[in-house]
Amino acid sequence: MHPTLSHCGVLAFDPIAPRDVSVVLEHARALQLAAEAGGLRTLLRGRKLGLLCEIHSNDDTNADTDTDTEIEGDAALFRRAALELGAHVAHIRPSLNGLSTPHEVQHTASMLGRLYDAVECQGMAADLVHRMGVDAGVPVYDGVASKRHPTARLVDLLDGDASARDKRRFVLQAVLLSTIA
Repeated sequence: MHPTLSHCGVLAFDPIAPRDVSVVLEHARALQLAAEAGGLRTLLRGRKLGLLCEIHSNDDTNADTDTDTEIEGDAALFRRAALELGAHVAHIRPSLNGLSTPHEVQHTASMLGRLYDAVECQGMAADLVHRMGVDAGVPVYDGVASKRHPTARLVDLLDGDASARDKRRFVLQAVLLSTIA
C-alpha cells in the first residue's frame, strides 16, 4: 500500500505540508528508479481521469497564444504521466465559468465525480475549481501539471540524470498515485 497525502493542499495552489512533500518525493524517486530500470508499472490501470481545459484557436485575434501553448504543454504532460501509469484520460472542454450558478457547478462536479476517478482543471479560475472539488467526491486538481503548481518545485529535490521535464513527469505521477491509487 502506498502512503497517501494527508490533505488536499497538493490538489490546488496551496502550500504543501512537509509530510506531503515526503510522500510525493518518495513516490517520484521510486518511479524514477523504475523508469531507469526499464519501465513503469501500470499502477493506475482501469482508472479514468478527466482533463478539463479549453484550448483557444490560434487564429482567434483575442487568444493569448503564450497561455494557449503553456496549457497545451501542461495538458500533454498530464496526459503522458497518466497514460504511462495505465490510466485512461478524457479531454473535456469545460462549460463552466465564473458566471455559472452554484447549481450548475454542483451538478457538473457531481457528474464528473461519477464518471472519473480524478479531474485535472487547467486554465480555470481557482474559486471555480475549488467549488467543483467540494462536490465532485473525487480529487479535483487545479493545474497540477502546471509549472506554477507548488509540486513543480519538487523537481529540484530529485537526483539523477533525467531531464527536468522527465523529473516533472515523475513528480506528477507521484501526485496521481498518492491521491488516486
